[in-house]
Amino acid sequence: MGKLFYLLFIKLYPIGARILSLVNSKARLWVKGRKNILDHIAFNTQRDPAKKIWVHCASLGEFEQGRPIIEAIRTHYPNYKILLTFFSPSGYEVQKAYKGADYVFYLPMDSAAAARRFYDCVQPKLVIFIKYEFWYYYLQRGRVLNIPILLASGIFRPQQPFFKWYGGLHRAMLACFTHLFVQTEDSANLLETVGVKNVSIGGDTRFDRVLEIAAKAQPYKEIEAFCGGRPVIVAGSTWTDDDEELGHYANTHLDYRFIVAPHDIGDDRLKECDAFYKHSIRYSQYVKKIQNKEAIAPNVKTLIIDNIGMLKYLYLSATVCYVGGGFGEKGVHNVAEAAVFYKPVVFGPVFEKYIEVVGLVDEGGAFTVSSALELEQRFDALLSDSQLYKNACNKAGNYIKAGAGATQQVMDYIQANRLLTN
Repeated sequence: MGKLFYLLFIKLYPIGARILSLVNSKARLWVKGRKNILDHIAFNTQRDPAKKIWVHCASLGEFEQGRPIIEAIRTHYPNYKILLTFFSPSGYEVQKAYKGADYVFYLPMDSAAAARRFYDCVQPKLVIFIKYEFWYYYLQRGRVLNIPILLASGIFRPQQPFFKWYGGLHRAMLACFTHLFVQTEDSANLLETVGVKNVSIGGDTRFDRVLEIAAKAQPYKEIEAFCGGRPVIVAGSTWTDDDEELGHYANTHLDYRFIVAPHDIGDDRLKECDAFYKHSIRYSQYVKKIQNKEAIAPNVKTLIIDNIGMLKYLYLSATVCYVGGGFGEKGVHNVAEAAVFYKPVVFGPVFEKYIEVVGLVDEGGAFTVSSALELEQRFDALLSDSQLYKNACNKAGNYIKAGAGATQQVMDYIQANRLLTN
C-alpha cells in the first residue's frame, strides 16, 4: 500500500508542478531547474576524479542546519569535494552560488533509474540527509552500494508514516541509514519502537550555525542611523497575516522604530507591506537617499527590507524580535537567529512542531501571541518592564548557547568510524 502511494506521488508530483507552473513562479522554477538535470550532473561530475560527499537539503531552512556540517567537513577533509542538492527552489535559488560546495544542483525526482544514474555519476563516499525528506530509491541505491548514509538533526513525530501500520516503505528507508542523529529523546524513543537503534541524540546543528553568525555579526551603520537610539522591533520573515497583526502597533507607536523583513520580496508583497506600514520606506530607497545626502522624511518610522541576506544580522540591532510564519499553517520561521543575540522573541500561535521553539517558550526566552491585542500587550510588557526584559534576554541567549555541539557530534562519528580519510 505504502509503495503504491509513493510511486503515485513521484509520478504525479512533476505533472502537478508543470500544471501549476503556468501560474506560479516557484513551480516554474522547480520545473525549469530539473530540465535535463541528470545530464547536467553527469557533465559536471563525471570528468572530476575527486572523491565526493553528497549532502541533501529540502530547502533553505535545512541548508542552514546542514551548513555547519558542510563547512566542518570542508575544514577537516579538504581532499573531498562536496555536492549539495535541494528539492525546493526556495533553497536552490538562494544558495546555487554557495562557495562551500563544489557542486549545487536540484535533486532529480526520485526513481530507480534516476538513482542509478545519479550514483554512477557522482560516486559519493558519504551521503548526508539533513533533518527530513526521505527518498526511497536514492536511499536504497546507496545501501545497495554500501555507501555510508547519515541523517543529521532529524526530528520524528508519532503521526509520521514510519510509525503507522501502512508505513512499511518508510521503515525500509530508515533501515538504509548507517546512523541517525536526532534532535530529541522523544525522536530516539519513537525510532526504537520500530526497531531503529542506530541513533544518537545530537540536538540541532542550526544552533551551531546561528552561534557562528552571532560571533561575527556587526551592526549595519545605515540601520544604526535609522534606529537612532530608540527602542527597535525587528520583524523577520513576515507573511501577510503577520503584517496585519503588526501594522497597527507600528503605525501607532511612533516613538519606536520598526524594521520589517518580509519572507517574500516580490513586488506585490513589498507593495502590500508599503500599505500595511503607513510611515515606511524601503531599505534600498533609504540607502540611496543617504548616499545622495537627501533628507529622510521625518514621519518615516518603519524600514522595509527589500533584499535577501540581511535578516540574520538585523536582529543584532533589535530591542525585541518578532519572527513571522506563526499565523500561517506551516508555522513560525527560524527563531534561533533572533534568540542567539540575547533578544526576546515573539511570534504567532503555530509553533508546536518546532522543538527548539517549544523549548525556548518553556525557558521564558520567547512568547507566543494569537491576536493583535495580545501582540501589543506582549510588546508593551517587554518594553516597559526592565526586569522582565532582562530575564527574557538572558533566557533566550542562554538557551541557544546550551544547545551547541550537534555538528561536532556528527564529525566525531565520521572520524571514529573512518567514514572519510585524508
